[in-house]
Amino acid sequence: MADKRDYYEVLGISKGASDDEIKKAYRKEAKKYHPDLHPGDKECETKFKEVNEAYEVLSDKQKRSQYDQFGHAGVDPNFGAGGGAGGFGGFGDFGDIFSDIFGGFGGFGGGSRRNGPKRGRDIHYTIDITFEEAAFGCAKTINLTKQDTCDHCHGSGAKAGTHAETCSQCNGTGQVRTQQRTPLGYMTNITTCPKCGGKGKTIKEPCPDCRGTGKVRKNKTLEIKIIAGIDNGQTMQVSGQGEPGDNGGPSGDLLVTVRVKKHDIFRREGANVYVDMPITFVQAALGATLKVPTLDGVVEYDISEGTQTGSVFRLRGKGIPFVRGKGRGDEYVVVSVEVPKNLTSKQKEILKEFDSNSEVRNYKQQKSFLDKMKGFFK
Repeated sequence: MADKRDYYEVLGISKGASDDEIKKAYRKEAKKYHPDLHPGDKECETKFKEVNEAYEVLSDKQKRSQYDQFGHAGVDPNFGAGGGAGGFGGFGDFGDIFSDIFGGFGGFGGGSRRNGPKRGRDIHYTIDITFEEAAFGCAKTINLTKQDTCDHCHGSGAKAGTHAETCSQCNGTGQVRTQQRTPLGYMTNITTCPKCGGKGKTIKEPCPDCRGTGKVRKNKTLEIKIIAGIDNGQTMQVSGQGEPGDNGGPSGDLLVTVRVKKHDIFRREGANVYVDMPITFVQAALGATLKVPTLDGVVEYDISEGTQTGSVFRLRGKGIPFVRGKGRGDEYVVVSVEVPKNLTSKQKEILKEFDSNSEVRNYKQQKSFLDKMKGFFK
């Protein structure tokens, strides 16, 4: 095997070549070295065999996969039963070994062992929860309609009092082998057993409830626990609550994706919570004690006089609990000064008097802006 050329190199194609490119390359090279065109030329005869050997492997998806993974060793007839000298065996025992080790390793012995244990399918479910439920967690009851093990036959598929029998055609392997003689030797083909469909067992009297499948659709009620701190769009895994497996395989999982409803007051960024809070002109100018909403209830917070729009203050530990680890995020309160509307005549007079008695130094931002304007127009 060490002296063998790479099969892609033999056909003059790249590793990612399509089936059509492989076929065209084979026709070209086979015609080039065909023995009828070169009678008595041993070198052309050898190259013609080499081209056929390369095409035999690369034109077969299964063998090509084996070759791509393991090189010439993956398609060596010595690893399988039934391969003659110079032929292409079916890798029978070699494939069975890998199937047993990896639970159905694809590509050897005609593919995965279809009668082996198979894990059941996962079920996807979407649930709507409130902002607070996402923050602190909750228990939810959900209703599912899913495939479940048949109570009548307990998943065997056979009518009560009977049982499934080992398939007489494949002897329980789920696969049948056929040999074909080729100019290069014997080739062993391994295919799914047509009698049992690859299950390895046949049922003479199917269960009337599940019609021999071993599964029926059922309505099921489950209570699931939503973890504290989960965010919108995240998915939880509930192990073993998916559909049942085949041939003794484990059940799949239930994958629950949450949709968190928007809150009227709070918005979330990671584990932190933000609140946009309007305050009055007087509160901003003179300072005040504000009543601030948090996920734990209302708390008081003192703001200093001269608080400006856009000012942000932080309430430590008032945010969302961390999903992994202890502690919580923070709450950030963003204040905005609301300008009053629909003032009375008296209120307007008071404000005008206040403004006329105000000095530029009372308005630092305005003073800075005016200074910049003077510099700009000089």
